[in-house]
Amino acid sequence: MKLHRAWLVAGVAFVAIIGAAGFRATPGVLINPLQEEFGWSSGEISLAVSVNLVLYGLTAPFAAALMDRFGMRRVVSVALTLVALGSGLTVFMGASWQLVLCRGLLVGLGTGSMALVFVATVTDRWFVRHRGVVTGILTAAGATGQLVFLPVLAWLAEGPGWRIASLTVTGAALLVAPLVWVFLRDHPADVGTTALGATAAVRPEPPTVNAAVRALSVLRSAARTRAFWFLAGGFAICGASTNGLVGTHFIPAAHDHGMPQATAAGLLALVGVFDVVGTVASGWLSDKVDPKVLLGVYYALRGLSLMVLPGLFAASAEPSMLLFIVFYGLDWVATVPPTVALCRRIYGSDGAVVFGWVFASHQVGAAVAAVGAGLTRDHMGAYDLAWYVAGALCLLAAGMSMAISSQAPRSRIRHAGTHDGAPSGGQDRTRDPSRAN
Repeated sequence: MKLHRAWLVAGVAFVAIIGAAGFRATPGVLINPLQEEFGWSSGEISLAVSVNLVLYGLTAPFAAALMDRFGMRRVVSVALTLVALGSGLTVFMGASWQLVLCRGLLVGLGTGSMALVFVATVTDRWFVRHRGVVTGILTAAGATGQLVFLPVLAWLAEGPGWRIASLTVTGAALLVAPLVWVFLRDHPADVGTTALGATAAVRPEPPTVNAAVRALSVLRSAARTRAFWFLAGGFAICGASTNGLVGTHFIPAAHDHGMPQATAAGLLALVGVFDVVGTVASGWLSDKVDPKVLLGVYYALRGLSLMVLPGLFAASAEPSMLLFIVFYGLDWVATVPPTVALCRRIYGSDGAVVFGWVFASHQVGAAVAAVGAGLTRDHMGAYDLAWYVAGALCLLAAGMSMAISSQAPRSRIRHAGTHDGAPSGGQDRTRDPSRAN
């Protein structure tokens, strides 16, 4: 039986997302080396991380609209070039504002264009069957990238130096770009096939409006619905409790308790191992269980685990810390498949762009947490308060998620410049968002 072309596209997307995760894995391992060489404070370095996180999120909805207008292949190829440029230029920097420019601006824009909206776009265009599972697998690619890159980058930063780690990221981005250009295709109709599970080929006309106009138009319409604010608020807390706090500050927090940086990086990479399992399982469950219930459970368990974390840090990886790593890994981005499913269900063919805005809130939350935790460490000498606040916010996110109406959609939203037709696969599964609550 011939393998459907959708799986090749998903495979290329998987590799690109692995690379994007690796490109974003460097801040946590660079904080201590940059402090030692330049004397920059945690707050100064965290500012660059925050700019990266904000742009990583705010780029997403515009990237989704650009993919509709110009195609995934072009957008992702340009994004990889920006990442290579931003990472490579850091080896010449001598001031903290240059870190903000390179790691914050350029890498943020590049990785933001390969964020989870890329996952939503690939699955919407190429899959009707197995959408939830494929969403889980592609989301898990981020964890795989962390698993592959983080220990290597930590070893390079401590051994040959942080500049070699940065150049390694540059080389990886340049290697992935040709794969994307050769093998990624924007629509099944481009290669004379249909989406996996579809009965007819669908090739929607490119939007006639500017990509930025469309992204803002979708935001304006979605913002009139209560569901959007619950999704965005919960995902902002998700970002604060993962990328912003744990992803950025776990390594230096563990180092504060005497743990070697390489050991702490290995633990954070281990989160990626179990994240693969948790996210794929979450994708499977999202096809079978009400997504809002999944979100409520995930956020509640995450909040409780963060509240016990401050008591688990030690100079070595104790069994209790390993248990936390396993548990937190299973929950790390398990929130993504049900969030994508809710955006698709409520907003239909605009779902990828709406998810882009929801994801933007994720990164704004991450940016606030990255700076907030850095300032907490600078002024209080420890991260404990940051862990407790994040845990409490996760419990709030659980309540917000359960309040989302997940009633089956009945009719389609129409925006100026959006596709006037059903999503790939011929399914008209969307309704006016004003009836979503």
